[in-house]
Amino acid sequence: MKLLIADDSAGFRERTRNLALKHSNVQIIGECSNGAEAMALISEKNPDMIILDIRMPLMNGIQVLKKLRMQGAKTIVCILSSYSYPQYKNKCMALGADYFFNKSDDFDKINMILKMY
Repeated sequence: MKLLIADDSAGFRERTRNLALKHSNVQIIGECSNGAEAMALISEKNPDMIILDIRMPLMNGIQVLKKLRMQGAKTIVCILSSYSYPQYKNKCMALGADYFFNKSDDFDKINMILKMY
């Protein structure tokens, strides 16, 4: 599975990368720190899954998700955010996110997701 990690925190990208590298079925095809870079990498590399933060510069994760789904992409989108308010979760799920997790409480659920694909 080709994975893209999009988060403005270098530390969080590293933490996510380290977790993903434990899975032999995962190939990390890119990392980026803003939504504009995420859209460019999505177009260029066609990932199977994106781990996407909500709050990023240039284009936030909700805008990336919306644009991705408007383009008809079937990419699995896992929102992983510190902003786990119900209104964010509801909006992301309505826009077509496959998963929505809280960075603090649900980070280990990424293991489960990576094993499924």
